[in-house]
Amino acid sequence: MINFKAGNITSKTLIILLAIFLALSFLPDNAFAQKLPPLSVSKENSAPAKQEVALDDPLGRSTPQGTLLGFIRDVDREDYERAAEYLDTRQPPKRAQQLASQLSSVLNHGLSGYLPKLSNKPEGNLEDGLRPNQEKIGVVKTFSGNYDIILERVQRGDDPPVWLFSANTLKFVPEMYRDLGHDRVKQYIPKALRSYKLFEYPAWRWVGLVLVIPLSFLIAWFITRVLFASFRFAFRGRTVTTQNKELIHSIKGPIRILALSLGFYGASFFSYSLLARLFWLRVGETLLIVGLTWLCLRLIDPVVEKLLILRQPGVSSGKIAIARLLRKIVKVFVIITGAIFIFYVAGINLTAVATGLGIGGIAVAFAAQKTLENLFGGVMLIWDQPVRVGDFCRAGDYQGTVEDIGLRSTRLRTLSRTVVSIPNGQLATMSLENYNMRDKNLFRHNIQLRYETSSDQLQFLIAGIRRLLYEHPKVETSGARVRFTGFKNSGLELEIFAYILEAEHPVFLAIQEDLLLRFMNLVEQSGTSFSFPSQTTYIARDVGLNKEKTGKAVEKVDTWRKQGVLPFPDYTPDDIAEFENKLVYPESGSVFHKKA
Repeated sequence: MINFKAGNITSKTLIILLAIFLALSFLPDNAFAQKLPPLSVSKENSAPAKQEVALDDPLGRSTPQGTLLGFIRDVDREDYERAAEYLDTRQPPKRAQQLASQLSSVLNHGLSGYLPKLSNKPEGNLEDGLRPNQEKIGVVKTFSGNYDIILERVQRGDDPPVWLFSANTLKFVPEMYRDLGHDRVKQYIPKALRSYKLFEYPAWRWVGLVLVIPLSFLIAWFITRVLFASFRFAFRGRTVTTQNKELIHSIKGPIRILALSLGFYGASFFSYSLLARLFWLRVGETLLIVGLTWLCLRLIDPVVEKLLILRQPGVSSGKIAIARLLRKIVKVFVIITGAIFIFYVAGINLTAVATGLGIGGIAVAFAAQKTLENLFGGVMLIWDQPVRVGDFCRAGDYQGTVEDIGLRSTRLRTLSRTVVSIPNGQLATMSLENYNMRDKNLFRHNIQLRYETSSDQLQFLIAGIRRLLYEHPKVETSGARVRFTGFKNSGLELEIFAYILEAEHPVFLAIQEDLLLRFMNLVEQSGTSFSFPSQTTYIARDVGLNKEKTGKAVEKVDTWRKQGVLPFPDYTPDDIAEFENKLVYPESGSVFHKKA
C-alpha cells in the first residue's frame, strides 16, 4: 500500500493535486469531451485564415476532438441513435445505427494512434498535409490492408459547420468490421450485466473498473518489491550509509506511484472500449506526473546537501542558509510545475490560466507588498551576509543567536531562550551588530577611589595597572591605557582601556575576570580602597581666610595693575613666548624625565 505521512506537507500537496485531477476526470461527459487537450500543439498555417471561434454544438461536434469523444461516449452508452448523428451518411436510421455500432467495434479493436493529439480547434490541424476540411484520427490495420479514419468538416444549410466521420471512411466500415471479426467479448458477459445500466453505462463496465484498480495496485506492489529486492541484491556486501538508507526509504512512495501509473497505462492498452482506453491513459499520465513531482521533491534535500556538502564538519553557516532558501524555492517551483502539467492533462486552457495569473499576479503584488519585501529582504540577507545562521547579534532591541533565515522572517534565540521572529524586510533596513564578526573584545572599566587617596598612592596604583596590562599575554599592548580622568562625586576616577586578544565571548569573560581580580589586589597593595556612592559632612569652626597669603595675592595683582601688565583677558603673545614649555613634564623623578 502507498502510505502518506500525515505531517508531511509534500504528501498533502500531492494528494490535493491528485484529487483535483480525479474531480476533473469525473466531470459530466460533455465537459470530458470538450476539455481533453492535445498533448502536442499543432502550429497554425501562415495562411490568411484567422483562428476560428468554436460555435456551440449540442453534440460537441465543433472540433475534431469533440466529435470523436462524443461518438465514443454515445456508443459506450449503447445510444446508437445519437451516435449516428456523428456520421456523414444519408442511409436510413436503422442502417445508420448499425453502421455506428460497426464503426465503434472497429475503433475499439483496430484503431492505432495517439488520440489526445487530435486537434481541439474548430479549424482542425492545418499542417497535417490533408485538405483544410479533413482531419485524420488514426489508422485501422486489418488483414486486407490499412484504412485511414478521416473526419470531414461539413456545413448543412445555415447551420454552423461540424466535424463528421467522412462518407469515404464509412464506405469501408463493413469491410473493416468483417476483417476484424465480431465483438466476441460481449458473448461471455452475463445478460443481466449487459442490460442493467448505472449512470447510463452498462453494469459490466463498472465491474471492469472495480477490477482494474486493485489489479493495478497489485502490479505496482509487485514491481516495487522486485525493484527494491534487486537493489538490495546489487549492493549486498557493501556498506550502506545512514543517509543512503534514508534516501531509499523516502523514494519508496514515489516509486510506487510511478509503478501504479505503469499499471494504468497497461490497463489502457487492454481496455475494451476506446473511451476506457482514453480514461486510463489520462489517469496513467496524471499519476506519472504526480510520481515524478513527488520523486523530485524527495531528491531535492539530498541533492542540495550533496552539492553544498552540508553534512561535513566546518561548513559555513552561510551555505546552510543558502541551501535552506534554495530548497524551499526549488520545491515551490517543482510543485507549481507539476500542477501546471496536471491542469494541462485535465484539459484546462493554460493560456487563459496564464492570463488570469498575470492579472491576478499584479493584484497580488499590490496586496502582498510586505510579503514580497520580506522575500527580497531574506535574499539580500543571505547574499550580503551581515548575519549568518549561528551568529550572535543585536537587531534593534533584541539580542540572540540566529537560528534560521527563512523566506519571510529570521528567527533569533534570545538569551532568555525565547524565539523572536523578525520580518526580513525590517531586518534588512536595521543596523545589525554581529558579535561573531569581532576579531577581539573591548575591555573598558572606570573605577573610583576614595578621596583620602594621596597623589603618590594614585601614581603607584596607575603604574601597577599599566604594568599588569603590558605583562598580560591576552592584552593588546599597543592599545592599552590607564588614566586619571577626573574628580567625581564619590571619588577619584581611573579609566582602564584595552583590547583582549580573544573573539569568543566566554573566553573574554574569563580573561576579564582575571584582570579585575588582579586590579583589586593592586588597590589593596596601594593602601587605598574603592569609593562608594556617599556624601561626607565635615563639622568644624570657621577660621576664616589666611590674612598673610591673602595680602600677598592682593599686593601682586595691584602691582600688575600699576605696571599695566594685568594678564586679562589673557597674557600677551610675548609673555606666552617667554614662559612657554618652561614647566617640567614629566615631573622630576619620572623615568621619562631621566631619559630626557
